[in-house]
Amino acid sequence: MLTHSTARVLEPGDLDAALAVLDRDPVANAFVTARVNVAGLDPWRLGGEMWGWYSGGRLTSLCYAGANLVPICATPDAVRAFADRARRAGRRCSSIVGPAEQVADLWSQLERGWGPAREVRAHQPLMTTRSLPAETVPDPGVRRVRRDEMEVLMPACVAMFTEEVGISPLAGDGGLLYQARVAELVTTGRAFARIENGEVVFKAEIGAATRHTCQIQGVWVAPSHRGRGLSETGMAAVLNYALRDVAPVVSLYVNDFNAPARAAYHRVGFREVGAFMSVLF
Repeated sequence: MLTHSTARVLEPGDLDAALAVLDRDPVANAFVTARVNVAGLDPWRLGGEMWGWYSGGRLTSLCYAGANLVPICATPDAVRAFADRARRAGRRCSSIVGPAEQVADLWSQLERGWGPAREVRAHQPLMTTRSLPAETVPDPGVRRVRRDEMEVLMPACVAMFTEEVGISPLAGDGGLLYQARVAELVTTGRAFARIENGEVVFKAEIGAATRHTCQIQGVWVAPSHRGRGLSETGMAAVLNYALRDVAPVVSLYVNDFNAPARAAYHRVGFREVGAFMSVLF
């Protein structure tokens, strides 16, 4: 057993200890927890390494190092150790994302070597709800996307991603990984949309899902249909599916500058419980 403070790459035998750390904040850690539940800690299956920080022989903090760099329950000492390991490994991720205070600390130590970032979103409210909105009627036209509707859904997914992130998901590998992810969400029944005349006018997905919580992502309304309340009625419909079929708590995070979206989420019952930060490369 380790008896001092140190960081190392976790192995499959560390799974129970890692899950105990992840369970300390089920909502904030939903994305990583969902991946670990499916893939364990094997780097090849997980899509990256899981770094662990031990203090007094006990695993207390984690950092997922894959396509995203995600600090988890990271103390200041752990952040320093993770930053040192990240500097030595070199940047391999497309973003740093996670609880705002931890990401800000990590980025302050990596910026000199990894910067400049393409964009820093320093405050992204993390919101949750446990119930359906009493005042908003779910849109009956929002339903699960069928497998044979992938070609209808993909243009909306690409438009959402490009609008949200600032680059097209089709860059690099031609969108193969992105299309595979969308196909996975459709196949598992976690992609939802209102489709009119062969076009998506509203869409959203249930991304990360654990026994404690699930996270809604990719909320998008076609530009020609904005301002009509579709984001609220559509979200209410997705909430209905999520709370009934997936988990007792539903979460999402949103850019603080997106005032219309924040207001719409408040109107369907979401309340702010914390904040994320994203550093985009």
